[in-house]
Amino acid sequence: MIKKPTLIALTLCSLFSTTAVVAKMTSEEVARLGADLTPVGAEKAANADGSIPAWTGGIKTPPAGYSPGMHHPDPYGSDKVLFTIDKSNVEKYKANLSPGQVALFEAYPDTFKMNIYTTHRSASNPQFVYDATKQYAPTAELIEEGNGIKNTAIGIPFPIPKTGLEAIWNHLLRYRGLSIQRFGGQAAPTASGSYNMVGFDEQLLVKYSDPKATPAELQESNILFKFKQKVTEPARLAGTALLVHETMDQILTPRQAWTYNTGQRRVRRAPNVAYDAPGTAADSLRTTDDFDMFNGSPNRYTWTLKGKQELYIPYNSYKLHSDKLQYDDILMAGHVNPEHVRYEKHRVWVVEANLKGDTRHIYKKRVFYIDEDSWQVQVTDIYDNRDQMYRVAMAHTINYYDALTNWSTLDVYHDLNSRRYLAIGLDNQEKMYDFSQSFNDNEFTSSALRREGR
Repeated sequence: MIKKPTLIALTLCSLFSTTAVVAKMTSEEVARLGADLTPVGAEKAANADGSIPAWTGGIKTPPAGYSPGMHHPDPYGSDKVLFTIDKSNVEKYKANLSPGQVALFEAYPDTFKMNIYTTHRSASNPQFVYDATKQYAPTAELIEEGNGIKNTAIGIPFPIPKTGLEAIWNHLLRYRGLSIQRFGGQAAPTASGSYNMVGFDEQLLVKYSDPKATPAELQESNILFKFKQKVTEPARLAGTALLVHETMDQILTPRQAWTYNTGQRRVRRAPNVAYDAPGTAADSLRTTDDFDMFNGSPNRYTWTLKGKQELYIPYNSYKLHSDKLQYDDILMAGHVNPEHVRYEKHRVWVVEANLKGDTRHIYKKRVFYIDEDSWQVQVTDIYDNRDQMYRVAMAHTINYYDALTNWSTLDVYHDLNSRRYLAIGLDNQEKMYDFSQSFNDNEFTSSALRREGR
């Protein structure tokens, strides 16, 4: 039987249910931001034994020789492996592993391992994100039982979360740049390790993070971000496209989505691009709301903030991100090649989501482990309707120097039933993310989607 993880820094957060009335941040709490807490609410101090160091600002400038467009060089490339967790010693480290991570050792006892490195708290954001976090923290509030948000813009809305919903909204609204083009793809290796690549060209316009955004403007437009995705390979799927407008109040206006099908040569509204609908060309190895570890409306679950835990998570994954690797170097049967994966010990918020009795989803329970420094979900344990561990997802993150965002370079979704996994974000042999774009709203319309597909 898998032991439940030991939680540290357990607070009154766990006493608040999804629908509890929670007071806004007090002036005393706001004053802690940038003092004993980081500007986005993490604990600045090191942990008790020093294995997690104090946060000193994260990465603020790129390494020498870096210029935008390059794959990001590893600032910690000289670090050596401190120790390795494998089937022989996993019991010793269970307190700092999620049940899902332990399940991976059980599923792949002869090949899965975790190389543990020195912890570097590299997460950072632009100053305008820090300023907005402090400015709007006293006013930000959830509406419609947590299915919308108002009176906030740009920053982390709830830097000292009191409910699970507040913590998950921090993940949804974390800073990822403003106008971004991403190239890359995904692969779903079979049980034998063979795979085919699916290529993507993606564009993201984040209205919420615009330094000029105001709560009133966001509430009036009711748009958080706009996302467009075009499949570039294989040939049978090339030209298929998706457009999403994510809303701020999902009761007033639910997510709007459109798809373009090359066979029909038509744009269609796609209201089912949400919840547990299968992800694009993903061999049914993830749901739509698995993308980016979690996205969309949280209304089908009750959310509980369980506290904090020290966890070994993928972090500073520059080696896995390197353009010196081929996809064959990364993808193998069962899981990605552990020789290229870096794990560090970090403090994470633990948020448990349980399916409401009057709703449906193929996931009955999800437990999210959210990095305190970036509000990125790093690990997700996913349970099926039999209360069995079903899937385990991990986000392998880096600090993108050209945007000052700690974001995933590769998301990996492990399906324990099929003994397969999906790797999304493979970009080692592609052009690097471009954070310098200046997309406008006209490029995120149904007409633009039709042009993209053609």
